[in-house]
Amino acid sequence: MLLPRSIFDFENKLKKLKDLNIEINDKDFWNNPQHAQKVSIEASTIEKLISSLENLETNLADIKELIEITGEDNLNENDFLEEINNFEKMIEEIENEALYFGEYDDLNAVITINAGAGGVDAHDWAEMLFRMYTRFLSSQDMKYQIEEISQGEEAGIKSVSLRVDSYRAYATLESERGVHRLVRISPFDSNKRRHTSFAGVDVVPLIEHNEEIVIQDDEIRVDVYRSSGAGGQHVNTTDSAVRITHIESGIVVACQAERSQLQNKNRALELLKTKLILKQKEEELLKINNIRGDQHEAGWGRQIRSYVLQPYQQVKDARGNIEVGNVENVLDGDISVFIKEYLKWRRQGIND
Repeated sequence: MLLPRSIFDFENKLKKLKDLNIEINDKDFWNNPQHAQKVSIEASTIEKLISSLENLETNLADIKELIEITGEDNLNENDFLEEINNFEKMIEEIENEALYFGEYDDLNAVITINAGAGGVDAHDWAEMLFRMYTRFLSSQDMKYQIEEISQGEEAGIKSVSLRVDSYRAYATLESERGVHRLVRISPFDSNKRRHTSFAGVDVVPLIEHNEEIVIQDDEIRVDVYRSSGAGGQHVNTTDSAVRITHIESGIVVACQAERSQLQNKNRALELLKTKLILKQKEEELLKINNIRGDQHEAGWGRQIRSYVLQPYQQVKDARGNIEVGNVENVLDGDISVFIKEYLKWRRQGIND
């Protein structure tokens, strides 16, 4: 008995793999190593899925044949343990792959953290999240670069944007979009009182081939300023950082990653185009939650995840109702469980 391949979009995956292999075999493929690595990983992932589907069909056929040969009256569960274990592993691989179904799942992404309500504690909390995400990205070998960072006056950061260049960066990080709430004894309170702080996290897919959006000079305001990084050789000492405001929509983007003002402007324009495309799609489809999710002020009652350090220790995600007791590990970048459960929760929402 063959599996219904249409459920897994089998034929389209075969076509996609064929197209990727044609690109890989092009003589100029490795001229852009970063793009080449992404394409190679995507091809390897699809190839692995196709292999799993084919092996699963073979495994099912073998089990059916074994049952027919043995006869129902002589069946012994131990005779099928190896086949059942292999079957379960292959099903798990296929189920994991089925979690990635979104239009933008495979794309690179920009993740932005903004301090919310809570004053200096919120600035410190934004920096803690910044550390958490960079540690996670490093542990997953996902390449990232700071696009823009704004320091807090007393401590922490007001905001930071990271560009993540990795296959399925958007799908991986989409779970983090929303308001993150921290409860702890404030290190900035001389009376050692418990404080609640908030930070907002946004995740935007970097849509490729966005030539469909043309931005005229009179549609934007461009401001240049000096980078405000944490110090060291990576901080520019000239006014090369760029902030672009799209006048009609009010969308603001910024970049200070490059030493050249022109390069920063081009990167900021790339992000602006992505945001305008998303906005256009939202308006056309009137389904904003399917593309960007709910966007709320970073304050009470809006959090997707709570991190409690006092009076007990727990991290709780509101979407999948996931609770983790080891807060220190989470803040050190161990957030894979939240990402995986979010992807399952997202898939369940489509099926319901």
